[in-house]
Amino acid sequence: MDRPDLDAYFQRIGYADGPRAATLDTLRAVHLHHAQSIAFENLDPMSGHPVKLDLPSLEGKLIHAGRGGYCFEHNLLFSHVLRELGFRVTGLAARVLWNAPEGVIRPRSHMLLRVDFGAEPYIADVGFGGQTLTGPLHLIKDVVQPTPHEPHRLIGQDGDFVLQTQLHDTWKSLYRFDLQEQFQVDYEVSSWYLSNHPQSPFVTNLLAARPIPGERYGLFNNQLTVHRLSGNTEHHRLRSADEIRAALQTHFGLQVPVDSGIDDALARLMA
Repeated sequence: MDRPDLDAYFQRIGYADGPRAATLDTLRAVHLHHAQSIAFENLDPMSGHPVKLDLPSLEGKLIHAGRGGYCFEHNLLFSHVLRELGFRVTGLAARVLWNAPEGVIRPRSHMLLRVDFGAEPYIADVGFGGQTLTGPLHLIKDVVQPTPHEPHRLIGQDGDFVLQTQLHDTWKSLYRFDLQEQFQVDYEVSSWYLSNHPQSPFVTNLLAARPIPGERYGLFNNQLTVHRLSGNTEHHRLRSADEIRAALQTHFGLQVPVDSGIDDALARLMA
């Protein structure tokens, strides 16, 4: 079985000299560094390139090529790193509730992680786009938990957990999940559908997100949003494919390759 290159990974997320013991402090630190260093993005499915979930492909793209990815790429890479550090990690799946109409049942299309060490389980998730967690959460219900960004909580619903985030004075649901273990093959099936179905939002739109200290950057097609935790939000309309490429590089820290498929996809956003 392939083992992750921890040195290269920690260099990528700016954690080269950080502690590596399997402790809560390490989990919190690596979680935050990953979320702030490797952006969420879907350039590959939008431009017709395959999304590969084996460890060498994940490292080649997210570490060595300076790219990001969507939930399966982020959290699979993160799970390999955490296991190498000595954490017990279980893959889970969630139904996304964020921006879903009331009563609509969505598929289990999001990946998150259960992390066990000591006596207390946690959840970790470095790949939920515009509201990516920047710290792990105790796997307990009805307790408001701080993170380096927004407060979060887990509530119960028909035997499942619902993750919520506090935006201003309102609690917003992100996704619903249970504790049934998922495996690589489960994620391969879901990822293939999301990266190939012609109506998938990852095929039809450009999405990018990255939290930094005190702020979150978001990109939906040519609409750039800068949300500050202080409450101020700015919206900017990007007016060309070159401006979109520049925003991906500047605000999201991505090395966007010179690629005809990506160039064509960015040009379509301006049509």
